[in-house]
Amino acid sequence: MTNVEYIKEMFTLQQKLNDETNGTGWENGYTKNDRLINWKRCIYMESAELIDSFNWKHWKDINKATDWENATIEIVDIWHFVMSLLLEEYKTHDRGSIDKLVKDVIDVHGFERFSKEPENRENADTMEVINDIESIMHITTSSKIDLFDGLLKDYFAMSLKCGVNLKILYKFYIAKNVLNQFRQDNGYKEGTYKKVWGTKEDNEVMLEILSKDTLGAKELYIELDKAYNA
Repeated sequence: MTNVEYIKEMFTLQQKLNDETNGTGWENGYTKNDRLINWKRCIYMESAELIDSFNWKHWKDINKATDWENATIEIVDIWHFVMSLLLEEYKTHDRGSIDKLVKDVIDVHGFERFSKEPENRENADTMEVINDIESIMHITTSSKIDLFDGLLKDYFAMSLKCGVNLKILYKFYIAKNVLNQFRQDNGYKEGTYKKVWGTKEDNEVMLEILSKDTLGAKELYIELDKAYNA
């Protein structure tokens, strides 16, 4: 696949997921249940969860290792909301089609590097990465966001330091997209979905399934269904 194909498929899937979850017209800022949508807050909160993957507390578990698997999942979760913010921006301000959006994303400074090999995350400076994450959080609190040379540029750079490049992001995005669809199909919005399966959260179960096989979206959904009902 080309870089354009990777990016376009993710944006297309995100549009579909948002349409199904929030109802068509969600770009106007409200769900089909008349709930206010704030993608910037979503990015902020997921970024805070990403920080908790690192050993930053001076009073607790000071020798705890970085949870890189969880960090990868949180980086993918942030990407869901970054894409949603961009889709909203392009629809409400008539900035063009998904093809135009994809082109603009690929033109961002730092994307070319992001499309190549990731950095060795074991060499990452934890405090530096946390500062990068907090920079993204700060951007989301601004009334006017530079989506490309600000948010996207910082996101790509931070992700690389955590060992996530375009191909890794795509792999886990597809998997998380399937899990999100599975959640919605099993009562996530209504509050009846069980996020803990036995002793593990659904994210952990998904990672275990991915570690065993290379699965397509349909196959992964079937495996998740088996695990959930077990």
